[in-house]
Amino acid sequence: MVLGLGNYIDMHLLSRSVSNTSLRAHSFWLSFALIPSISASSSSFSSKCRAEPISVPSQPRPVPKRVPFTLSLHGHSWQDPYHWMRNTNDPDFLNYLNQENSYAQAFMADTGSLQRTLVAEMKNRMPSKVSTPVECFGPWLYYEYIPEGKEYPVLCRRLQTNKPGWAEKILSYVKAEFRREEILLDWNEVAEKHGYVHVGQCRISPDHNFLAYTLDATGSEQFMLQIKDLRNGCIIPMAPVNGVVSLAWAQDCKTLLYTIADENQRPYRHISSLVLCTKLEPGNTDDTLVFMENDPSYCVDLTSTKDGKFITVYVVDATEPLNGLQRVHERVSGVQYFLEHHFGFFYILTNAPMKENIKCSHEGLYLARCRVGDIQSTTWQNIFYPGEDTCIQDMDIFNGHLVLFLNKDGFPMICSIDLPINVDCKHQMLIEDLNPWFFPIPSNSCSIEPGSNLDFMSSVYRVVLSSPVIPDVIVDYDMARRTFSIVQQEEVLGAPSNARSRSSGYELDTLQEHGIEKDAKDKNVELERWKDFSSTYCCERKEVISHDGIRVPLTILYSPKAWKSSQSPGILHGYGAYGEVLDKSWRVDRLSLLDRGWVIAFADVRGGGGDDPSWHKTGNGLLKQNSIHDFVSCGKYLIDEGYVQRDQLSAIGVSAGCLLIGAALNMYPNLFHAAILKVPFLDILNSLLDPSLPLTMLDYEEFGNPGIKSEFECISSYCPYKNIRPRGCHPSVLVTASFNDSRVGVWEAAKWVAKVRDSACSSCSRSVILTTNMSGGHFGEGGRYIQCEELAYDYAFLVKAMGVDMN
Repeated sequence: MVLGLGNYIDMHLLSRSVSNTSLRAHSFWLSFALIPSISASSSSFSSKCRAEPISVPSQPRPVPKRVPFTLSLHGHSWQDPYHWMRNTNDPDFLNYLNQENSYAQAFMADTGSLQRTLVAEMKNRMPSKVSTPVECFGPWLYYEYIPEGKEYPVLCRRLQTNKPGWAEKILSYVKAEFRREEILLDWNEVAEKHGYVHVGQCRISPDHNFLAYTLDATGSEQFMLQIKDLRNGCIIPMAPVNGVVSLAWAQDCKTLLYTIADENQRPYRHISSLVLCTKLEPGNTDDTLVFMENDPSYCVDLTSTKDGKFITVYVVDATEPLNGLQRVHERVSGVQYFLEHHFGFFYILTNAPMKENIKCSHEGLYLARCRVGDIQSTTWQNIFYPGEDTCIQDMDIFNGHLVLFLNKDGFPMICSIDLPINVDCKHQMLIEDLNPWFFPIPSNSCSIEPGSNLDFMSSVYRVVLSSPVIPDVIVDYDMARRTFSIVQQEEVLGAPSNARSRSSGYELDTLQEHGIEKDAKDKNVELERWKDFSSTYCCERKEVISHDGIRVPLTILYSPKAWKSSQSPGILHGYGAYGEVLDKSWRVDRLSLLDRGWVIAFADVRGGGGDDPSWHKTGNGLLKQNSIHDFVSCGKYLIDEGYVQRDQLSAIGVSAGCLLIGAALNMYPNLFHAAILKVPFLDILNSLLDPSLPLTMLDYEEFGNPGIKSEFECISSYCPYKNIRPRGCHPSVLVTASFNDSRVGVWEAAKWVAKVRDSACSSCSRSVILTTNMSGGHFGEGGRYIQCEELAYDYAFLVKAMGVDMN
């Protein structure tokens, strides 16, 4: 995966998440996702173990203590003998985790050679040094690279020296510091000092003299604030500030606003979130309270508008950040506002109810604007509404251009619109009325991630394009000239010799397939080329009919040369929560499986991201079981259509995605032969009944509140921990957890494994293993080579569990 200043993904979106109050915060990025109860008759059980013989350790499986504990609600009572594991300081719990780690190590001992082979293959495909192309921001060129042999990136910059002429050439020789590289932040140094590193947010001050960033050095996600003076390279001494969530600089370059949460990531003091302000002045010891959120069901985030003139939490004038806040509109549940500023106007993406005289069948976001002084007015000017087949997903803004992320019939698109916009608000406008330029992109299976695009004055928009068969491509789109250029593509060493270069001009016809005319200038663009592996690996997009007739997107990846119809093993990935699209970008590690005949598939089930917001809404809350049925339908499709051999299908889920996988295993244990559950959210019923946990109240919106009877019954019907079937066979499962995980408690994995061991037949239960990182957090170690070792371990488990020949 390509590193990029514009490729850092807020990782909370891939797990149990807090409220996302801005679609995309401008930051430096680092790239390195009532329904009837499930019937018990949906799967057949046999008294004889169906599992094929698997070598298991001679040592007995760990057996934790059982402590009686009864819960009651809405006239229902149930037992939870492993409730005691919630006390992570209990010596018995620590001892149990260590025993499970020992058992897992013994279980995987005979896969050591395979793991080493896989690690070597993955590392041999990676270049020794990875770097990003430079990105202009003010007078500086910023970039990142991973030094040879290191795990983590280094953030650097150097001054621009691009003025033409002989005088500048002489000056560049005389003043060598113009080209001198400055190291702003070295993740490797932090990791060496603390043993763990997770940098949350990075914000350069408007004058480029200071770097504010948040650092988690324990895995607990209690981010501490650090401010570095880039003129002397020193960290500014200040009183410790922990639990920092977001940052924004004021225009004076000496005032930094930040939000904080308590040690459990809950709203501060359990009653509010705080926005505070610190001054970079000698002797300043007291930070100023700017805003307090008193509703504990909301989290506060803040960011700056692209031009730096406003800070949005409400609306704060960045020139006078302590001079009060303006509310955008009265808070209404489910209504969102995303603001950017352009020369006296706020451009607003919102799903607020439209005026009575405006007809629009779309419930998603539309674009409006107003003058700064009219932000609280009810007479915003509606610029345009999406059509019935189009959804607006995001926007960005520049001095001369507005950028919109769209989805049309499931096809991701980006376009730019020249600013300023002259709008006749007397009639409803479509995007075509604004003379947009639609960016040429490779294909409709491509993932699109924006770069950081920090420079408001730039006319170039940078994105990272990727697909399961296209290594990450960094592309610059010149919005003024309406041309584009490929800046860099991820290098894959030892790639198949028949990998080919494809012309980007070849793909421009995909726009016309969706009713969009190519810009005349597009036809004159010098054809660019990127490496495409579609001649080696086949990537197919199918639509699977779910239980209620809805068509579910399924992406299937395999090697036509190595794959054998109805004889190949397969992996099905799923997530299905928070409206997040499953990540299907390029991953070089997959080649080790694809070249050995494996099928890798991605089920974009309801509850995740889709063509419009309804895809999320029809798979959460009382409709959550749609996600599970969608996933099961996709698994059956892979087998019925011959992509995967029967009894050779596995499943992988991460965090909230494990809710999906765990429920599917209970529903159809004979469909999946093995599974991997990473930092798993499995005990949803008991967790949502405990409001003291960090994210419980925020997750009511996603999954429901069990305090409400109908929602309790729905959650109870699919909760993976509650619905483990007794006296039956169970797929082999690798469960991975982290002790310092603040999003999903480590006890959820431990409780689930213990209960499966109690319930499943003795043969099957011995192939359910738990590994716990005793020092890491929700996102693991995250280093470049460490990831190879973790993936090799995962793949080796699946190979062993399914008895696959990897030679």
